[in-house]
Amino acid sequence: MIAPLGTSPHADLEALALRVREHVVRMAQGGGCFIGASLSCADLLVHLYSRVLRVSPERLRDPERDYLLLSKGHDVPALYGTLAELGYFPVSRLANHLSPDDHLYWHPNRAIPGVEFHSGSLGHLLGVAAGVALDIKMRRGGNRVFVVLGDGELDEGSVWEAFLVASALKLDNLVAIVDRNEFQANVRTEELIPLEPLAAKLEAFGAATTTVDGHDFGALDQAFARLPRAAGRPTAVIARTVRGRGCPSIEARADRWFANFTPAEVEGLLAELHGGAKTDIQSPTLVVR
Repeated sequence: MIAPLGTSPHADLEALALRVREHVVRMAQGGGCFIGASLSCADLLVHLYSRVLRVSPERLRDPERDYLLLSKGHDVPALYGTLAELGYFPVSRLANHLSPDDHLYWHPNRAIPGVEFHSGSLGHLLGVAAGVALDIKMRRGGNRVFVVLGDGELDEGSVWEAFLVASALKLDNLVAIVDRNEFQANVRTEELIPLEPLAAKLEAFGAATTTVDGHDFGALDQAFARLPRAAGRPTAVIARTVRGRGCPSIEARADRWFANFTPAEVEGLLAELHGGAKTDIQSPTLVVR
């Protein structure tokens, strides 16, 4: 359950994150979406766009803007919801999710205002981000490049290669945020290819690393207050999150990574976001073996 609004100094962010989660839940019907991880990273995206990134709907092509690349592209419902709420495109357009007449699909598409780069195949965008960061350095720019990665995505060797290159090139304008919800698809990360001790591994590959509660806006304020965290080194932020955050009936469940819920189930989950009773979910989920 989400904490009552208006009781913290971050009430504005909490209210925005709640609206984003509502959008994510609504997108989990009519074809479905990757709901679990989208809910886990909603607070991260809300915080980054509201408090950290130097970007706005009015400066989409400003060469001095900050960049955010969603490497874990299947979490795009949270990005759609955040961008819509912040005025990058009308909120009403979210109803077009999966429509053949729009570009709001299961992964980011640059045809959507605010999306900097398409993604889908995991493990690619940290390398892309390093390239953008290097270009900024070469032209002596002051903007930063942020990339949001999934923890299961760290199984990809290309991620670690990108950290090595970013460290060698001293790309301290590059910030990698790992959504550490401890799941990949329908299995726990530590049961498949263990990542821990993750912070030590990221440090060994050259990243100045910190770990934070990815649902605590005050902690996120502190984590991003000083960038870069170390001169001449890329920054890595491990954000510990909960898959399905805000909907207790699907939180931390391996079988609720992708879901196509009925309208009644969606209404039940929306009620959960506002403190309602847990929903009896019957819809089957996509299983990978």
